[in-house]
Amino acid sequence: MKEDFLHKKLDERKTQNAYRELKLAEGMIDFCSNDYLGLSRLLQADSPSNGSVKHGSTGSRLLAGNYPLINETEELIAAFHATPAALIFNSGYDANIGLLSCVPQRGDTIMYDYLSHASIRDGIRLSFAESFSFPHNNLDELEEKLKKTTGNKFVVTESVFSMDGDLAPLAEMVTICERYGAHLIVDEAHATGVIGKKGEGLVQELNLQSHCFARIHTFGKALGCHGAAVLGSAALRNYLINFSRAFIYTTSLPESSVRAIRMSYELFPHMHEERDQLRKLVGEFQRSSIKFKKQQSNTPIQAVIVPGNEEVKDVAGQLQAKQFDIRPILYPTVPANSERLRIVLHAFNTMEQIRSLTGSLQ
Repeated sequence: MKEDFLHKKLDERKTQNAYRELKLAEGMIDFCSNDYLGLSRLLQADSPSNGSVKHGSTGSRLLAGNYPLINETEELIAAFHATPAALIFNSGYDANIGLLSCVPQRGDTIMYDYLSHASIRDGIRLSFAESFSFPHNNLDELEEKLKKTTGNKFVVTESVFSMDGDLAPLAEMVTICERYGAHLIVDEAHATGVIGKKGEGLVQELNLQSHCFARIHTFGKALGCHGAAVLGSAALRNYLINFSRAFIYTTSLPESSVRAIRMSYELFPHMHEERDQLRKLVGEFQRSSIKFKKQQSNTPIQAVIVPGNEEVKDVAGQLQAKQFDIRPILYPTVPANSERLRIVLHAFNTMEQIRSLTGSLQ
């Protein structure tokens, strides 16, 4: 069977120096994973080995895959996040796809931040609504677009942006959305567990939860496990159960996964020392002097701009040779000339490791 068309596209990526490969990072210092609080290690140590929970749910939630633990966990999540209802999806990608593809309808309009995650963009592409991006965190452009829209209006943003580590101006966005009757949707993937006194996320830290149409909290970052939940009204939950193809037509998460989610929600609200350690490490990294441009970020995501695919891969390779697990983020994942090292800080990293890393970047 001829596969020339596959090889052609792969060769194009190689020519652009954008070819991706899977790598192992055994024995290296973790500055790469999204395990901000180190919970994946804790959950691994506490995981049951007696087979007391099932590792397969045997069907979709609407058929054989619904069970008491998943419903109880959704109630726990909803209570913690001060929202009427929560619905668990198999991943953050599924949650964004499932929400955005089915709620906005033909004749509606979606406005989304230009730097929104690929899962947000893919969900929007599957919707029948019109969609427009606005420049990153540019509220004037957002308002101008809202003035010209018709139908139901949806504004989508991340609270913490995954590639720059900066925050959305949520309070100001709420004001604009309410002025034009728009529904605000906030992806809290990189805020969950990290932002707020208990890791509840940026929306709750700002007490804006009653002003959001929907929030997406994902569990594969600071919570150290897998899955996601869409938060909102009981009507939204029921709507997704009835119309979200990403929820309806997939086998649900098994008990073993949901138990890990529940354990995370029982643990991370009390991890005050870990969040304090993260703040100290972030401050140290931001104060350090390096030869490359650093993005301003008060979150564990620290972006160091090294323009050019070849150049950023070369710098990443030098750091990896020193046992720092740091990966280059290449064009087209980020715009050309904004290629970067995406450095992720964790509560289990030490101040000595941060200083050694920044010393290697001088």
